[in-house]
Amino acid sequence: MNLIPNNECSVTIDLPYPPIQTECRCSDYAYAMLSNIGSDNSEMSAVCLYFYNSVILNPDYEELAECFHKISVVEMHHLHIFASLASQMGLDPRLWSMQNRRRSYWSPAYNSYPRSLKELIENSIKGELAAIQKYTRQSEIIRDADIVEILDRIILDEQRHVELFHLMLDKCCCDG
Repeated sequence: MNLIPNNECSVTIDLPYPPIQTECRCSDYAYAMLSNIGSDNSEMSAVCLYFYNSVILNPDYEELAECFHKISVVEMHHLHIFASLASQMGLDPRLWSMQNRRRSYWSPAYNSYPRSLKELIENSIKGELAAIQKYTRQSEIIRDADIVEILDRIILDEQRHVELFHLMLDKCCCDG
């Protein structure tokens, strides 16, 4: 059963990423980037979840597993971008975020790990939509054009991932 052929699993859009640079060293912006790398709604969470999904879907859903793997690589690129921005603005880009003025290290417990195919894909959609909402909000608030351009480009990838996950649902889970 060929659910998602490799030629349909195009996990990124065909646009270059902007240069990884900032106009300023604003601590609020830097902390936002830390949140993007190490909070519960972060690229690290996505990387780990999609890695997990790719492992448990093999061998029964090999095409889906490969697609999740490819998406995890894109999310790792996003992780690198946000970590580089935080570092450029003077923060240590560990896998942590600031919550109530305290550092909170990233944890795999942030993720939900459903095992049924439909729930696994729906959980992935939920995560991508939360990331899109978060990055859109940041893009509207941040006044550094370089960071905004990067956020807007990453949002396009996340939107593509939502499209792929909906395609997965339509092809394998449409009956219920």
